[in-house]
Amino acid sequence: QVQLVESGGGVVQPGSSLKLSCTASGFTLDYYAVGWFRQAPGAEREGIICINERDEIRYLTESVEGRFTASRDNFRNTVYLQMNSLNPADTALYSCGAVGYCSDPVERYGYWGQGTQVTVSA
Repeated sequence: QVQLVESGGGVVQPGSSLKLSCTASGFTLDYYAVGWFRQAPGAEREGIICINERDEIRYLTESVEGRFTASRDNFRNTVYLQMNSLNPADTALYSCGAVGYCSDPVERYGYWGQGTQVTVSA
């Protein structure tokens, strides 16, 4: 099956760090940009960060700059989201999608996974 699979979520305390993985199944990520998105209950999906095939990063929201970063390992066909200094406002279902360019609109993203839940709570 051609899709992305997210993992690494969990329940953490405020101030903690967490690293999420987004692994491609059935295709290679080598020539795709990958974006991370999140959706909290009752809220719209929010773009967080995108990393292209040249490891260039584009933040899709200012709220995570300085705390979150993305990286990729093409050998493992995986993109990572490193999240530091987590706070309760970061609680959401995190998902990743593949796209041609980080400047593309969200409608162009594909191969969405089921997401992984991140809960930040004391």
